[in-house]
Amino acid sequence: MNNKIMILDGNSLLFRAFYAMPPLKTKKGQYTNAVYGFLSMLYKLIDTYSPDYICTAFDPEKPTFRHEQYKDYKAGRAKAPNELVEQFKLIRDVLEVHNIKCIEINGFEADDVAGTIACEAEKKGAEVYLVTSDKDYLQLISENIKVLLTKKGVTNIKEMDEQAISDDYGISPTQFVDLKALMGDQSDNIPGVMGVGEKTALKLIQQYGSLDCIYDNIEEIKGKLKEKLEGDKIQAYMSQTLARIIKDIPIEFDLEEFRLIEPDANKLIVLYDELEFRNFKKRVKEIPEIQNDSQMSMFDSVSDGEEKKLGINNISTSEDLTYVDNKEDIAQIILKVKNSKKVAVKFLLDGERALYSNAVCLGISDCKGSIFYIDFNEVEEKFVLESLKEIFESKDIIKIGHGIKSEVIYLMKKSIFIENIGFDSEIGKYLLDPSESSYSIDKLAYEYLKVENSTENEYLGTGKKRLSFKEVEQGKSKEYLFNYLNTVVKLEEKMCLEIQEFNMTNLFQKIELPLIEVLAYMEYEGFKVDLEILNKLGVHFAEKISSLEEKIYILAGEKFNINSPKQLSVILFEKLGLTVIKKTKTGISTNAEVLEKLKSEHEIVSYILEYRQMVKLNSTYVEGLKSVTDINTNRVHSIFNQTIASTGRISSTEPNLQNIPTRTDEGRELRKAFVTEDGYVLCDADYSQIELRVLAHLADETNLIESFKNGVDIHTKTASEVFKVKIEDVTYEMRSRAKAVNFGIVYGISDYGLSRDLDIPRKESKVYIENYLSYYKNIEKYMKDIVEQGKKEGYVETYFGRRRYIPELSSRNFNIRSFGERIALNTPVQGTAADIIKAAMVNVYNRLKNNKMKSKLILQVHDELIIETHLSELEEVKKILKEEMENVVNDFKVHLDADVNVGGSWYEAK
Repeated sequence: MNNKIMILDGNSLLFRAFYAMPPLKTKKGQYTNAVYGFLSMLYKLIDTYSPDYICTAFDPEKPTFRHEQYKDYKAGRAKAPNELVEQFKLIRDVLEVHNIKCIEINGFEADDVAGTIACEAEKKGAEVYLVTSDKDYLQLISENIKVLLTKKGVTNIKEMDEQAISDDYGISPTQFVDLKALMGDQSDNIPGVMGVGEKTALKLIQQYGSLDCIYDNIEEIKGKLKEKLEGDKIQAYMSQTLARIIKDIPIEFDLEEFRLIEPDANKLIVLYDELEFRNFKKRVKEIPEIQNDSQMSMFDSVSDGEEKKLGINNISTSEDLTYVDNKEDIAQIILKVKNSKKVAVKFLLDGERALYSNAVCLGISDCKGSIFYIDFNEVEEKFVLESLKEIFESKDIIKIGHGIKSEVIYLMKKSIFIENIGFDSEIGKYLLDPSESSYSIDKLAYEYLKVENSTENEYLGTGKKRLSFKEVEQGKSKEYLFNYLNTVVKLEEKMCLEIQEFNMTNLFQKIELPLIEVLAYMEYEGFKVDLEILNKLGVHFAEKISSLEEKIYILAGEKFNINSPKQLSVILFEKLGLTVIKKTKTGISTNAEVLEKLKSEHEIVSYILEYRQMVKLNSTYVEGLKSVTDINTNRVHSIFNQTIASTGRISSTEPNLQNIPTRTDEGRELRKAFVTEDGYVLCDADYSQIELRVLAHLADETNLIESFKNGVDIHTKTASEVFKVKIEDVTYEMRSRAKAVNFGIVYGISDYGLSRDLDIPRKESKVYIENYLSYYKNIEKYMKDIVEQGKKEGYVETYFGRRRYIPELSSRNFNIRSFGERIALNTPVQGTAADIIKAAMVNVYNRLKNNKMKSKLILQVHDELIIETHLSELEEVKKILKEEMENVVNDFKVHLDADVNVGGSWYEAK
């Protein structure tokens, strides 16, 4: 018999998987990361080695014979985290569904079970593979027994045979026990010979062959090594016994009970649904027929033969796909949509961004069963859009979609303005789980409708992806749009109920959904850039870079590549002998944090930091902005992302206008290039210390509230309390440090973090924080309460009810848990500030729109709004900004102050 048997070391692999994977958790709170990693290994092993038989050995819960022989065996080993412990039963259940037998024998460890089965299977002619992360198994290797040793991660596996043992250690598998006898094993608390490490132990085994021969020839060994060996002889032989795997424990088994058979598809699907293992469902060969229409697959294909005119026959679901190829049919669409009062819409574009793309086709659903597919090769796009304009602009007809901002922008190009956006599944899911990395339509279809995308990588995706022209020609656009709209319609009810259950309906309807139009408008309008100013800045930066290069070369005594960390490291640490602050895997670190600490050691460091800053300003901002400026309008059109930041903040990309530098004079110069059209000025309004005002309200901190009410400078007041001096004696440095404490508290900073930021001793930073909290006592109470609430509820909320789940708070790992505590402290404050600016944006935009003003809201940067203001409307715009920004909330204990400035450029207005 030449069959293959694979024996898994259950405990070892589950531990490996747990620490290799992030802390995955189901919605019900079940940790699954270890099981997920275990299955990843299992599937790779099965795919790679195709075993005929498979089983898993586990350690028993009770002590084994080794504990009886040596009471300190495995003593000191940290207790397994609860997050892992709860997965030991779960992995057995998972393996049972896979028809993989689990074996556990009281009094013996998993390696004894595995060793016994391996040797018996070998006698029967089987080829054996032992899978583990435990090197003790290497002693079991023989001609027909191999060890698959898991390395870093979960799928990195090294196959070990007799030759590999010889290559790696220079010994045979049978000598491995004696190696452990000498060097011991720290993880199992096997003592070995004190002071003898792996290197010395290997030399002894290679020279003498075995532990017995070493002691038979002990007189040949000289010096301290001989003393160590003689002094710990008893300990060495005890360690040998502890390290030896038992190969003949009393166990009876029939190899056939380990036969690898296909698991039951139905049970497997139920299991994966419970564990939320979406990707593993793709391995299931037979997916049962789903009768419930609400669970109908988003990915059911629509063949050409099933495309019917105006609602003739159903297509594998209750919906009709109407293939529109003439103008007369458009009237039918309008009639159906008007009757339903709701429309789901999706354009298929030939590019990534709606602003720069053309539509290939359009999909429309009346949300009651009919889906229309309009190919713009068949029916002229201009006619279609003109005909449907009344639908899109009707305030009585609800519009729904997924990432519908793309449709809003595309229609804006056509002078059509979508009204009454009532649902967006991408935004809805972001609200429900702001920490997700993706909100793709196929992911939501799986999660809410329990359907799987078998051809995801071919053409279905996030809604931000596009079909290639080849795929469109192959007819996939029809299937794509049918599935897309079908899914959006089915998601609406489910997601809205969940949002309602979490008390976020008001946040969704009053802030997030209206914001879609605002962001689309800002993206569509863009911000004008003066390329002449930008080019002059580029010349200035280039000259500065060249001058800095010469200074650096002179101080270094030679020319080198300043941008090469390796070459820079040689100059700084080998040639100039500066202090090594930090080492990485690739060498000595030369990052900004390190260089800041080295500035006092040599003047070259300051020049290098300035050089890097100039290079970034020139490449990222000058050249970067020039590359994305529309050559026809000289305007940059940033993408405003609503679903990126977990705190609820809006982000900006391509280009990132929120990241234009402000800390240096040269960085601020870049804002001079952002200008207006003739007849306009920029009106720039930003909140004054909004996060501290939010903190004062949430914590109900009287001292902070009173300071704001009385117009006291908060940082000066904090400095007087932190440094225990009168307000008039507060210095500039004291105020600066107090400012760092104020904002550090908002972000959950630790004494270590503050000491690093201020470059002061940790002990000193600890005193600053203690003094701060002793004065602002309610803030200290709030900080404790919000963390406890997060631990109890599993999430924290903003003033507007935005939730953020924080599974890190329940971690046993100190660093992960501390990270979770910082999130718990930061989210309500920063998230509330983000909600406030979003609400203000919506209100300001609506005032401008409803008053039919020429002025345009064009940018938001954290707590700042910028309006390109027509000169004739300047006073009204200033009034609108003040009113809407300061009156977003009416029950705050602290008034929200907005400062408004005006200028011909961003630089002047700021």
